[in-house]
Amino acid sequence: MTTLRQPAARHRVIALAYDGLCTFEFGVAVEIFGLPRPEMGDNWYDFTVAAVDAGELRATGGIRVIVDGGPELLSEANTIVVPGWRGAEKPVPPALCAALHEAWQRGCRIISICSGVFVLAAAGLLNGRKATTHWRYTELLRENYPAIVVLDDALYYDEGNVMTSAGSAAGIDLCLHVVRKDFGIEIANSVARRLVVQPHRDGSQTQQLTRPVARTRESRQLGQLFDYLHQQLGDNHTVTSLAQRTGMSERTFLRRFQETTGTTPARWILRERLLRAESLLTQSRMGIELIARNSGFANAASLRHHFHQQHGISPVAYRKKISVTAK
Repeated sequence: MTTLRQPAARHRVIALAYDGLCTFEFGVAVEIFGLPRPEMGDNWYDFTVAAVDAGELRATGGIRVIVDGGPELLSEANTIVVPGWRGAEKPVPPALCAALHEAWQRGCRIISICSGVFVLAAAGLLNGRKATTHWRYTELLRENYPAIVVLDDALYYDEGNVMTSAGSAAGIDLCLHVVRKDFGIEIANSVARRLVVQPHRDGSQTQQLTRPVARTRESRQLGQLFDYLHQQLGDNHTVTSLAQRTGMSERTFLRRFQETTGTTPARWILRERLLRAESLLTQSRMGIELIARNSGFANAASLRHHFHQQHGISPVAYRKKISVTAK
């Protein structure tokens, strides 16, 4: 029987809404934290929208937004999401800065998507900390807020109760990271499947923007390959055999695979084996040898070796740690 890791009490997520709201970034917060998930019962997030500005709120695309309340709601939040901002150089209301700083001081988790980092920066939450944002804004963030260690090459960065993400789609990565921390790997993977996205992306935003998108036919071929690999993780795969399966030359296959995943076939397969092992460690009572075989590793020794390289602890220690955290 699967045991869900869940917060001790229902966790309240409040997303900010403002005039000029970034629709996609706001939609990411709604999709991950606000969408009803019947399979979770009453254990999912309590999602609320708080207005930054008085009066009518307009979002990109001609949408008008109805909210649940104003800035006073922030005092009730466990997590606050800043879904972009109306402009990287647009001023942030002092009252909002004060409310965010007060929430942060009491331990509230505050996360930003894309240009929302400028709101966190204006509130002084990132001084002396590492942060990222969309590649178009990194230099501006660095110039305007020299006390922040700006990361040019990260999809998101976790500083504890302050988290930042790069471009809009990287907000999905960050929000899934939050779900993974709150509810565990299996639930985060379930949310990712519903979104039809990878549970965890390797690589950087630099990789994403400097390489072309794979052609339609090749994307379809790689999608079929990923399905095959998930079913055959234990097989001995080579670049030659995988290229033949996709009907590409080895050179083209390696280039397209890197463009699509941000990593090599060998590293991708290893990552998928480790993710499956993590899931089995937390969601089953299988012994380590059986988990190794079911995850595609040759034996328990191989699993232990790679698991320790990835996590710095053994599979058994990882299982105990997750078990204690889930209680």
